[in-house]
Amino acid sequence: MTFHLEEGTLLIYTYRMDSIEQNQRLQSDRDFCDVLTDEQDALALEILSSVADKWSLWILHDLAELGGPIRFSKLHQRIEGISQKILTQCLRRLEQDGLVLRTLYPEVPPRVEYELTPLGRDLLKQIMPLWRWVAENVVSFEAARARARKPSRAGHS
Repeated sequence: MTFHLEEGTLLIYTYRMDSIEQNQRLQSDRDFCDVLTDEQDALALEILSSVADKWSLWILHDLAELGGPIRFSKLHQRIEGISQKILTQCLRRLEQDGLVLRTLYPEVPPRVEYELTPLGRDLLKQIMPLWRWVAENVVSFEAARARARKPSRAGHS
């Protein structure tokens, strides 16, 4: 059999055994999600969307790196480019989801500190392997994007 591929396109061979194992894993993941009610499924998708946000990951990472309570102003200084408004919104959402603990000290002026909850630390343990994988493959992502930007010689977009 002959394949005519556009320049820059890779032909990847897969084997039936790999496909069967992958399909079984995917089915197992679907089965796991099928036990959720519609409301739980919606919440799970909302949480995934929320924690996958650029600022939320950065906030969680910095809170973990500091290892203890931190004041809003110090956290704001550490996260380059985030506005006070966005930081406040993200912290509220992370607190609402049980990932961040907010402690208000009744002083004048009031003092507020933030820290990761055990649930927040557990989430980071799950995310770090993905984060590490992305960082290890940045060169491949750059190459793929460069190939995608390069116009084909056949005049196709």
